[in-house]
Amino acid sequence: MSEESPGAAPSSGVDGEARSRWTDERTTFQRVYDIVTTLSTYETVSEIAEQASCSTDGARDALSQLDEMGIVETRGSRPVEYRRNEAYFRWKRIEDLARDYTPSELRAQIDDLIQEDDTLQERFDAPSPDAVSPHEFEDVDHETIHDRWDALSRWRSIRHDIEVLQQAAHRAEQRRDTSDTASP
Repeated sequence: MSEESPGAAPSSGVDGEARSRWTDERTTFQRVYDIVTTLSTYETVSEIAEQASCSTDGARDALSQLDEMGIVETRGSRPVEYRRNEAYFRWKRIEDLARDYTPSELRAQIDDLIQEDDTLQERFDAPSPDAVSPHEFEDVDHETIHDRWDALSRWRSIRHDIEVLQQAAHRAEQRRDTSDTASP
């Protein structure tokens, strides 16, 4: 997604007014959450506190809660480092999809992606993006190389999305079955 969520931390380089508004309108916990959701590498409490415009103790308290909730992963002990827990966000995405779409809507999206996957398999004459020969990038111009890299990137995204949507469809079916048996 290219759009920032409503509470997302202003990116670096954003004017001071936007950052000030973010700091004023969000609690310490919310600001720390906004920061850790962007962390793919481990960072210390003090680094996170600086980005969240809060005290180290405030960040530590928020991070402790986020750790208990499974939203962050920790590493080390002195200093403890934190990053987003990818498994939590994957689970959350699956739950959101299962709540927002019916199993048949999810299956339709899966079918569309499978067709696109088949098209890419034919285009590259390979069963997966990782099986594409490096020779595909020899003796071609820059624009063609760029186009092929974009297609491979899209193909990897398609594979990931199919997996997530399949899990969401299964979860949506479980929700439906549970609600069917709960109804008198």
